[in-house]
Amino acid sequence: MSVATQQPVGAPAASPGSEDKPNRLLGLLELPSVGALFLWMIVPLGLTVFYSFIRYSLLNPDISGFAGLENYQYLIEDEAFWPSIINTVILVGSVLIITIVLGTLLAVLYDRDFFGKNVATLLVIAPFFVMPTVSALIWKNFILHPDYGLVAFVLGKIGLRPIAWFTDYPLLSIIIIVAWEWLPFAFLILFTSLKSLDSEQKEAASIDGANPIQLFFYIIVPHLQRAIGVVVMIETIFLLSIFAEIYTTTSGGPGHASENLAFLVYSLGIQGFNVGTGSAGGILAVILANIVAYFLVKMLAKNLKGR
Repeated sequence: MSVATQQPVGAPAASPGSEDKPNRLLGLLELPSVGALFLWMIVPLGLTVFYSFIRYSLLNPDISGFAGLENYQYLIEDEAFWPSIINTVILVGSVLIITIVLGTLLAVLYDRDFFGKNVATLLVIAPFFVMPTVSALIWKNFILHPDYGLVAFVLGKIGLRPIAWFTDYPLLSIIIIVAWEWLPFAFLILFTSLKSLDSEQKEAASIDGANPIQLFFYIIVPHLQRAIGVVVMIETIFLLSIFAEIYTTTSGGPGHASENLAFLVYSLGIQGFNVGTGSAGGILAVILANIVAYFLVKMLAKNLKGR
């Protein structure tokens, strides 16, 4: 037997389109934010796509015309293009390895009570709040300088010759600086995740005879798998656009030894006054970042599902 729902006596009858009124009002309220987002993102991207298909130089702004894929061809055939791609991959991969490994070890180290823990934690996360340009200047002039840097002073005290880091090992120097900046981020994510690990699980493993190394690889690392996925995804997206550290220290040199894709776009578009080629490089960088982000999101989603 079905029970028919009855409208309360005296209640006004709902009009056919009354249910759509809240949705229409909500849509009207969303229009300003959607419009601002459109102007903020779509318009600059559209202009970049437009300029990538025309001949346009800041030195001769009146000379322009449709170039087709000429700017993209010029960019790909440039002698610095593939070295910049390789340097970008090396930079991103190296920083990820350093920050994840050291971040995991620091998270395990700090997952216990000791004297001065709050001060020590503050010292670890402090580099994350320093501007990239300031970080690069500190490392260039006070730590890695071959004449009066801290590393040169230590090497001199033990009888070794100082190293011209930004001349002999430019890409390694950039990796050290960027890893120093992003290590606090990895530490915070991994340390927060490690705090959610049940202490009874570690105690049970210890009772079963697991030593600290086995506890680390079979209990802690699997527990941090999802957090590591988050660190990889977020850091990769930002590391693909590293610029300030390179500009402040090596300017992409010597030659193209420390030039990544972001700095190549700058050198072609701004230093070379070639808006068309610089825009083409920007579009390629966006495509590369979206491809990487797609696979990283897929990987993260797989980790969150526990597969």
